[in-house]
Amino acid sequence: MNMINRIEHWGDAHHPAWMDIVRIALGVFLFVKGVSFISDTTRLSKLVTGLDLHLYTVASVHYVAFAHIFGGFLIALGCLTRISAVIQIPILLVAVFFVNFRSGFSYLNSELWLSIITLILVVTFAVVGSGRFSMDEWMKNHDR
Repeated sequence: MNMINRIEHWGDAHHPAWMDIVRIALGVFLFVKGVSFISDTTRLSKLVTGLDLHLYTVASVHYVAFAHIFGGFLIALGCLTRISAVIQIPILLVAVFFVNFRSGFSYLNSELWLSIITLILVVTFAVVGSGRFSMDEWMKNHDR
């Protein structure tokens, strides 16, 4: 068994049912965050432009919004949860270390704490998977 199969097996064996509620809430949060980025692209463009990473601002804004909307939707459904969570990790790493960290590491910077908690949850679901109440589990049980 290779490492990825062992991680998947461990995650499937150690996934309590209450984690499904957290997974659904995380997916809904990411979806809503993606919709808010689409509705206010100028704010997101200013955040990305301030990074001085010489990225194409328009492309990165659309990538963030697309990944949050569709990734959040898939995480909430529990469909391709591990892949959707892994796609969120680079976005959240940039949000934590490059965007929000400049505002200061204090209890007053709620955006930083929200990004850190979301990053921890996304990494957790990349390891443990979607759980018992998910489309992945339903498709596995109804496979012909």
